[in-house]
Amino acid sequence: MALREVWPEVVDNLASGVRAGLSLPEAVAQLGERGPVELRPQFRAFASDFRASGRFSECLDALKARLADPVGDRIVEALRMTRDVGGTDLGRLLRTLSTFLREDARTRGELEARQSWTINAARLAVAGPWVVLALLATRPETAQAYDSVAGVAVLGLGAACCAVAYRLMIRIGRLPEETRVLR
Repeated sequence: MALREVWPEVVDNLASGVRAGLSLPEAVAQLGERGPVELRPQFRAFASDFRASGRFSECLDALKARLADPVGDRIVEALRMTRDVGGTDLGRLLRTLSTFLREDARTRGELEARQSWTINAARLAVAGPWVVLALLATRPETAQAYDSVAGVAVLGLGAACCAVAYRLMIRIGRLPEETRVLR
């Protein structure tokens, strides 16, 4: 997902806003102007909602629904908890969250790179027997062996098995997508 790359920037902007003396709602609202381009409309809507109602918690709920992203859910809930509980650890919390999100993105990138190796291996494993068959088919006696109903049935069954095996390898090798648990 493209948003995975921008969440650390969101958290960094929040942290710098809080360090600059902005209130938490102001720091969230300023992301509509200075945050990542992909998320500006959602944060502008938050700013508009907050100006209209002044209810931070309800505006966070609306923001969370607009973002509809597992990482966005974590950030919103961290902001809510910080606002409700209070304290001076917001800067540290945001720095820790930013570090965690960057490490998570880096790890996921490494896993996706290794996954591409698995997908290429699956393609090679499926294509290999057909390349060998094509090479063997250049000999007349091999081509003659498959020039019957039984030979066509063997080739059809082999093609079906390869298609099923390829789909299965792709499904097994797929990385799980993060689900929203903090709705």
